[in-house]
Amino acid sequence: MNEKNQELDHYIKQLPPVWSLKNMRGKMGLFLMVSIVFTGMLSLKSYGKETDYLSAVSNTCFQDTTKKTKQPVAIDSVVLVSYVSKRNVDTVKLSNVSIYPFISLQQALKSNSKGLYVQEITGEPGSADQSMLLRGLSRPLLSKTNVAEAQPAVFINGIPLIADNPFVYTIQEYDFSPIGPATNLLSSIDLDNIQSINVISNLAALSIYGPRAANGAILITTKNAHQGNREISINSYYGYATKNKVTTTNGQDESILRRTFYNKYATAEDFDKYPSYLADATNENYYGRSDWTDLYYKNSALHTINASITGGTSRSNFRFFAGNTSNAGNADDTRLNRYNASFFINVLPLKWLTISTMVNATRLNRDRNRSLRDRFAEMQYVPDLISPIAPNKNIYGNYLSEYENKTIDNNINNVIQGSFSANAKYKNFDFITRISFDYNEGMRDLFYPTTLMDGNNYVSNFYAYNQRLNVDNSLAYNFTVNKTHVFKALFGHTLSLDVNKYNYLQGYKGTSDYIRINSVDGDISHSDYLQPEGFYTKKFTDKQKINVSSLYSSFDYTLNNEFFATLIARTDGASNMQANNRWFFSPSVSAKWDITKYIKTQKSILSSLNLNASYGRLGTLNIVDQYGAGPQYVTDLGWSSNKSVGSYGGIGTLSRPYSSGWIGYDIPWAYVEELDLGVDGAFFNNRLQTRLSFYAKNNKRMILGVPVNAESGYTKEYKSGLDVNNKGIELAVSGEILKAKANKLGWTTDFNIAFNKNTLKALPNNLKEITIGTQKLTVGKPIDQILVLQSQGVYQTDVDVPVNPANFQIMSYKGLKLHGGDPKWKDQNGDYVIDENDKVAMGGYLPRIVGNFSSTLSYKGFNLDFNIYFALKRSIINQAAANQLDFINKTGNNNINAVNEITFWQKGIDVADYPIYNPWSAVQSYRTDQDIFVENGSYAKLRSVSLGYDISKFKYFSKNFKKIYVYASALNVYTLKSYTGGDPELVNYVGEDTGYGLPLPRTFTLGLKIDL
Repeated sequence: MNEKNQELDHYIKQLPPVWSLKNMRGKMGLFLMVSIVFTGMLSLKSYGKETDYLSAVSNTCFQDTTKKTKQPVAIDSVVLVSYVSKRNVDTVKLSNVSIYPFISLQQALKSNSKGLYVQEITGEPGSADQSMLLRGLSRPLLSKTNVAEAQPAVFINGIPLIADNPFVYTIQEYDFSPIGPATNLLSSIDLDNIQSINVISNLAALSIYGPRAANGAILITTKNAHQGNREISINSYYGYATKNKVTTTNGQDESILRRTFYNKYATAEDFDKYPSYLADATNENYYGRSDWTDLYYKNSALHTINASITGGTSRSNFRFFAGNTSNAGNADDTRLNRYNASFFINVLPLKWLTISTMVNATRLNRDRNRSLRDRFAEMQYVPDLISPIAPNKNIYGNYLSEYENKTIDNNINNVIQGSFSANAKYKNFDFITRISFDYNEGMRDLFYPTTLMDGNNYVSNFYAYNQRLNVDNSLAYNFTVNKTHVFKALFGHTLSLDVNKYNYLQGYKGTSDYIRINSVDGDISHSDYLQPEGFYTKKFTDKQKINVSSLYSSFDYTLNNEFFATLIARTDGASNMQANNRWFFSPSVSAKWDITKYIKTQKSILSSLNLNASYGRLGTLNIVDQYGAGPQYVTDLGWSSNKSVGSYGGIGTLSRPYSSGWIGYDIPWAYVEELDLGVDGAFFNNRLQTRLSFYAKNNKRMILGVPVNAESGYTKEYKSGLDVNNKGIELAVSGEILKAKANKLGWTTDFNIAFNKNTLKALPNNLKEITIGTQKLTVGKPIDQILVLQSQGVYQTDVDVPVNPANFQIMSYKGLKLHGGDPKWKDQNGDYVIDENDKVAMGGYLPRIVGNFSSTLSYKGFNLDFNIYFALKRSIINQAAANQLDFINKTGNNNINAVNEITFWQKGIDVADYPIYNPWSAVQSYRTDQDIFVENGSYAKLRSVSLGYDISKFKYFSKNFKKIYVYASALNVYTLKSYTGGDPELVNYVGEDTGYGLPLPRTFTLGLKIDL
């Protein structure tokens, strides 16, 4: 631990160890009422009054309600946004985003910001299976928790948003989807209510945001109130997500595939066990028409409509916004309905005081997929899987009818953010105080009938909330010396209080399918008070509080408007860190030098040239509280097939964390440090602008579970010492090829590309390598490398299998002797034993190169836009192909990975593309960790195209309308790929295409925007 942290450690003792927030929702409601009434009273008091002090406030960096600006900045965003220079941000062009039917922030940012990689595992609208990575991979992705830990922070008007906490995964056997509604909370953002989105990846710039932003920050500023005549805006589009065209199969096709293997390798006993649904060729359900796609893939309607009104005087102004969006997938009747409402009020009761209130509320209703795998994972129960659903439309329709009529699956999320801000200015002093919050709650009520669950019904109820309360105070002072030296000092404090909580109940074997809720005895005098009636139940609950107190300061210096320097220092204390490591000190420094005047060239060629350099260090905040307490007891009484048991003989019991892992003392803060060098240039009268950046980022002292002696009883111990390095180059180019003029063609283009390489620098306990699950981490190698066995064909007979001349032992795979029909895997080290040491790297599951090219053509009111997104040097494990070939080990097994959805009857692989191994082999011949299933995952996608026209240019409309913009758009138009599977985007976080993801639909919309 550094000395600075030791010196500051005593400050935490002055703070309560846990900040208690009781009845938070009630307090938030009271806060909203008070803030609305207060600002409303001030608004009425000052409405209509003229001001004679406009010049006194017209040059501030805050919301200027005395002078209308083209792009007003909300006071709510000042606390965080205004401290970051434009040279350190990547601004998303919302004109190219808001007209498309993006339902989540991740979708909107994909292909629109350099160095940002967005991954969608499924095309199901509103699904939580979307993630973002800025400047590479900061840690190994061993679980969904690690994915959550790698996400950048998102701010709306300076409010840091709180996400669903991944601690729900601790009670799940499978992490396909979290319990509860599993809705992406960033789907609550209506892009038509957004003024700007800035993406920050430079660590020195991120320092002002604190440890939550260690993985980057996304700053969203909403459209805000401003003075002027009443303005009304309306936007609406309507369109369709078009259904996929697929080739279906039936029992005959599946039988032909399997007969290839049966005829070559099967014994008489194997033939006797041939699946019954394939054995009878007269069974019309399986060998008849395969027309299930009529019910599964559909053209689904989608729409949005929203409106806003803005107005007010120089003393008080307002903005109200409301909207509804319905977004749909093209498969399995999936849909997300969103309802938004927000208001903004700004008031200047005194010439030196500005007060603002903001509230943004959203409701999300999600219609989830009806997949078998997700259902079994939720229940943690896998029934008989020997026969898949028949591909016949009538049979599948009966199943869907039973599902629709008897199943309950309600998924609801409520999200609200709010803030109350006051900004006081006196001479060169600026003081801002603000209280803000982000609150969301998720609910899921679920019931499956006996007819769908092998005679066993199921009920579950889930309720969770996440809340974050922020109190920000900052004081800035600026002054100038001799007009050449400009100084600005900033001091601030932020207190952030987080609470995550969930209640979850599962019930099995209800007395009747007509009883679809879990009822309890509510009589307190009875012995079975609050005990369930009619179901065998399991109850789970968890709650955590994480409080962060931060002190920070920033010093800016400008020399002759040519040299710029910024120094930031902060110290952060977190309640979920151990007592002897509670605080962490983070410094950063950045500089910019405008060298334009030192380069002798014509101004028409070189408009500006700047050199940038920065260094920063920032603590990384743990998103869970389990490491802060050291050794602890947990409810760890389960076994391999049911890990969530928390009782023994029906009595709740605590035990040591033998399965989850030992946590010791002296776990310090993890942190990230980064060196960044760059050059910005503008040429040809600013018509060509470029930005080139080089960075080296090191994530240090991260926590990893490492193996311990089996005699201890623990599976692992959590230790600090995981270090990962990311190096990269980013290039952004923006050009105005043809300058837009009246009645002439205008043409602008944007291109960005980012190269990234990650390397594991250290492991805890000075280990050189470690294998966790299916991933092997080796110091000096990439953390996302895919290690596989190299196939060199197939052993035709037992005689072909090599024999070790030293001991005459037949070559084996982990102790199992190889035979004819087994894969001929390459023995890399020549020890005649095929094992983990013989695996070789075949790329990584994250792309080494990402980028996009976009272009806009304008002519006489017409606008044509398109965007091409690409991800290169990336590998995919085609697990779907492996599952289809490994039918002996998959079919009929009581295993979640053996589940065959209705899409099982969709043409997949061509057997001729793969070697014919013996699928009955003990070595599991078609295991996924071999090179025959690793494919090139690079792709380029024409992601979006739009055409619009502003008809307000006609005289008839120009008198009454500011703008009437009619547009048509297409999304996910075409993908160029070499991958033989489906969409190369639909892979999980470790690069596996499981085949379970719903397709990303191609959508077409027609829209209208009206400004009055």
